[in-house]
Amino acid sequence: MSESDLPVVRMAHGRWGDPARETHLPAAALDALRHLGARPMPPAAPAPELPAPADALVTALAAIVGAAQVKTDSETRWRHTRGYSTPDLLRDRAGDTTDAPDLVVLPGSHDEVQALLTACTELGVAVVPYAGGTSVVGGLAPDRQGYDAVVAVDLARLDQVIEVDEISRTATLQAGLRGPAAEAELAARGFTLGHFPQSYEGASIGGYAATRSSGQSSAGFGRFDQMVVGLTVATPRGTIQLGRAPHSAAGPDLRQLFLGSEGAFGILTSVVVRIRPRATERVFEGWRFPTFETGLDAVRRLAQDGPLPTVLRLSDEAETAINLADPDVLGSGGPGGCVAICGFEGSRIGTRRAEVAEVLQAAGGEPLGEGPGETWRRGRYNAPYLRDPLLDEGALVETLETAGFWSALPGLKAAVTEALVKALSDQGTPPVVLCHISHVYETGASLYFTVLCAQTEDPIAQWARAKQAACDAIGRTGGTITHHHAVGTDHRPGYEAEIGPLAIEVLQAVKSVLDPARTMNPGILIPPPS
Repeated sequence: MSESDLPVVRMAHGRWGDPARETHLPAAALDALRHLGARPMPPAAPAPELPAPADALVTALAAIVGAAQVKTDSETRWRHTRGYSTPDLLRDRAGDTTDAPDLVVLPGSHDEVQALLTACTELGVAVVPYAGGTSVVGGLAPDRQGYDAVVAVDLARLDQVIEVDEISRTATLQAGLRGPAAEAELAARGFTLGHFPQSYEGASIGGYAATRSSGQSSAGFGRFDQMVVGLTVATPRGTIQLGRAPHSAAGPDLRQLFLGSEGAFGILTSVVVRIRPRATERVFEGWRFPTFETGLDAVRRLAQDGPLPTVLRLSDEAETAINLADPDVLGSGGPGGCVAICGFEGSRIGTRRAEVAEVLQAAGGEPLGEGPGETWRRGRYNAPYLRDPLLDEGALVETLETAGFWSALPGLKAAVTEALVKALSDQGTPPVVLCHISHVYETGASLYFTVLCAQTEDPIAQWARAKQAACDAIGRTGGTITHHHAVGTDHRPGYEAEIGPLAIEVLQAVKSVLDPARTMNPGILIPPPS
């Protein structure tokens, strides 16, 4: 099965993925959790009843989109509360309604989005752009202070492939279009976007752009912001359209101002993206390295000197032992060392595959065949489903990521791991910390950490302490505060420290021009002026 065959999933609030798909932990995993000290948690609180919004606000917004597209019921508003970070899910399980919007509005066109932003600015209410809702950094929980209400603008009705230009190999996609739906429609015309993040089942085109998303095939297709050649954005001051050509020397590239802007300046309503012909061949394979350091050197050689596979990732020893330790897959030599996954997609991939193999073998790699690669590919979207049963059993499980230059990566990985282990062990919950590289560049790569331990009485505070320690370690060792999860509210302090006060003033100035009433996602990405 390919990604274009996967359905769009309408997820239940507070649990990841298809509600009809139950995931159970194996007995060995339950035993391991008990060894860590985890104990089953009580059932989640029932969905709350929320107070009704002001009639005047409902009437004003219904005049723009129609009464049927203004949702005031508790269930719909609860579904639009926060995202899918572990703290978000823990707050949901406790019945915390703090971040629930006062109503949800579903515009059907760019013009309706523009009119909504104008109206909300005049009414003094905050706007949260919403599409897939898969934020894991507090990107859907704005600062409510000083606002009469919060309105979630759900782009679900903006879900069309507007145009496919087969000559230029571009497609114009509306922001509410979900990833699987976009891929299925492009596949029917013989093309692919090639963007497959782990949030693929739930995420949207607008979310990809607003957060500078990266997918599993970034080595071959690039990050999503590298795919975007044009965009249309509605701001409280009016509409901006950018991208007359692939590249231009006409001043700074303002497309980059809105890519990664997380709804702080306006709402992206459509993007023009590069597309490519669908692959006629696809092979995934595994390689074993004796240590993470030798594997790191190998993937660096490919990233810098080529050739690059479409997919390239390297798991450290701990992640290999837990996630990839199947003797039937890894062979009689046992699961030791680190496993790299290489995926090749396209046509006539044999030559590229042979050249990659030559580089990896010269760097100390041992070929494991297609077993590990195909196992990883088939299970690619399973991992997020494991978090909910882990939380049910009293485990704290969460992820964080960063990126750095090649020379800094060993120290960055060691510092973040040490910070997480110390912060959680000091709370009486020693963790398991896993790490992998999944996005590579000529000058550096990403590091993605998964953390598992027992919950304390206050798991939100427990994780906040550990996450802060990790963020401090990232700052000290030269990493970026986020590679592809975005800034939201969770990473804002680290982002401010990373770019400095003058750069923050630049962003505040842009916001003052485009959103002078600070209507758009207040508190997300950009701090208020001091």
